[in-house]
Amino acid sequence: MSTILKHSYTEGIIQFEKGANVMSAIRISHSVVLKAITSLGVMILLSFLMILFAEQASAHGYVDSPGSRAILCKNGQNKDCGAIVYEPQSLEAPKGFPHSGPADGKIASAGGIFPKLDEQSATRWTTVNINAGTNTFNWKLTAAHATASWKYYITKDNWDPNAPLSRNSFDLTPFCSVDYGGARPPFEYSNTCNVPQRSGYHVILAVWEVADTANAFYNVIDVNFGGSNPPSDTIAPSAPGALTSTGTTSTSVSLAWNASTDNVGVTGYEIYNGSSLVATVPGSALSYTVTGLTANTSYTFTVKAKDAAGNLSNASNPVTVRTEGVIADTEAPSAPGNLHVMGTPTSSSVSLMWSPSTDNVGVAGYRIYNGTALVATVSGATTDHVVTGLGANSTYTFTVRAFDAAGNQSAASNSVSAKTAEAPAAQAWEPNTAYTAGTLVTYNGSVYECRQAHTSLQGWEPDNTPALWLLK
Repeated sequence: MSTILKHSYTEGIIQFEKGANVMSAIRISHSVVLKAITSLGVMILLSFLMILFAEQASAHGYVDSPGSRAILCKNGQNKDCGAIVYEPQSLEAPKGFPHSGPADGKIASAGGIFPKLDEQSATRWTTVNINAGTNTFNWKLTAAHATASWKYYITKDNWDPNAPLSRNSFDLTPFCSVDYGGARPPFEYSNTCNVPQRSGYHVILAVWEVADTANAFYNVIDVNFGGSNPPSDTIAPSAPGALTSTGTTSTSVSLAWNASTDNVGVTGYEIYNGSSLVATVPGSALSYTVTGLTANTSYTFTVKAKDAAGNLSNASNPVTVRTEGVIADTEAPSAPGNLHVMGTPTSSSVSLMWSPSTDNVGVAGYRIYNGTALVATVSGATTDHVVTGLGANSTYTFTVRAFDAAGNQSAASNSVSAKTAEAPAAQAWEPNTAYTAGTLVTYNGSVYECRQAHTSLQGWEPDNTPALWLLK
């Protein structure tokens, strides 16, 4: 090979190697950019999900027994449910069903937030066995709202189980309606109702209407009727297994156990301290915290399962646990989270809600502040409050702090600002007139605000009835 040819060949090899190196560098740079973009996208998605779940963390309740479609999703008995497995308590939509509330086709998801729940067919969902007649519906609440009512609807005899749930699917007269009068229910609440006769697969719609907001909570329950006179069930459930203590304090013991089985179905568990029954929980619950115990004291617990016929299982293995001794508590609770305004402020009130704090011993209560001024104190079991007595068309900034029994107080929650509505025009007070809470009237040259809804009578003039009217 000539010198010229050798030189050209060598130059060609060098240029090829340089080109290959450049292409490799470009590929590496392109890969780094793709990885960076992918990582950024994942971070943005995670941030969105964190915000989404933080906004929903404080909502609010579900039917635990007979198990609703949502809680059976969380427990794994229903499959392919979507995000409801994290938030079975969050099926919230405007109240007023059937005249308002979630749209047809979106009733099961309370308006479409969890669209998987709206998938409907005769075989899509796990059913719960039920019989016509007396049945108890157990709710588990994560926020005990002031409550207007509880209502229960059931699908018609001739409903189409393969069509999306609509108002036409249901008998729109509730078979059970409980007026709760604005009171706050306990965190575990039950209604005993007379379920009408049906056969086969049906859907029950349970509606919890909140009194102090514009919303309600909607739960559908997929049920299978076996007839009003079922065969006699004489077989008891198996004994709960592997009872253990999962934690203790000076006044409480937390317990957990494995599920029992039954030929028909386990409806509940009874927790015993020695021979004394201390609590009963629904069949879907596999844990319980026994409270009100004495410090530095030994207790022996067992659990028994029961079915709808009243058959009771043998006791689980016993667990003996000693509560902790009393120690000085110097640790403050965590700050309440996700403080937000519920509903629309009135001219004189703002409804607040927050996520619960945690504490090494227990949260004793919450203090609500308007700026630096303390406006209310509520119990540790309460995570919402309506601040009243505010001025119309005014902006207020609220925070909440938790405290424990030792007096330790948390840092402040996030602050939230709210503007009250403009004051409604006052009207002259008259007898034989229906007044709603918050109505303004004039009487003898003064302005009064109605404290509670009532129909006025002669002699109930505002200056004579301070229980009904507040002088402004």
